[in-house]
Amino acid sequence: MVALVALLGLIAGRYVRTLADCFVANPFDTREEAHAALDALVRTRPVPRWPPIVEVATAAVAALVAWRAGLPYVYFAVIGTALAIIDWRTTRLPDVITLPSYSILALTLLPTGELSRALLGALALAAAYAVLWFARPEAMGLGDVKLAGLIGMAAAAMSWQAWVVAAVGGQLLGALYAIALLVAKRATRDTQFPFGPFMLLGAFTALCLGQ
Repeated sequence: MVALVALLGLIAGRYVRTLADCFVANPFDTREEAHAALDALVRTRPVPRWPPIVEVATAAVAALVAWRAGLPYVYFAVIGTALAIIDWRTTRLPDVITLPSYSILALTLLPTGELSRALLGALALAAAYAVLWFARPEAMGLGDVKLAGLIGMAAAAMSWQAWVVAAVGGQLLGALYAIALLVAKRATRDTQFPFGPFMLLGAFTALCLGQ
């Protein structure tokens, strides 16, 4: 089953690459951008492009999450990979991807039997990030708050321990990256960088550590 997920992950990775290529840092019209992304996805052939870096990364994350957490979490692994790539390139987490993913993720998590806990986890982590955003809006975007809800949903569906690891892990990884930039003198204390990839890395770590 894990091998099959890895194979499907290569195909999904082709669509992740297309999706990531459709978003830019400062779009003139977000609706037009979303329509163009949808059109590009429809026209995409499910064949990896060379070099298949995004495809292999998507397959690896999906297979690892499927192995350690289970099939209900594969959608989160794939869409999380897409969001991490987009945020790293553009410092954006597009609503057109994040918001619909709440409903899709809820459906994929139904087999876990823990949807109520998942929704509570989504609300709790989104609320925690909303407080952080309100306290320092210059250091965190609303996109991070919305992403936090998805992360909280996936992690809480597994366990509250996983939720804590995901919540703390993202903050810790982001802080370590910021410290590394400061030590290397590649940034100042006011330098901003995309935080979503670190949030998602913390979430993937939480899922892969298991229950």
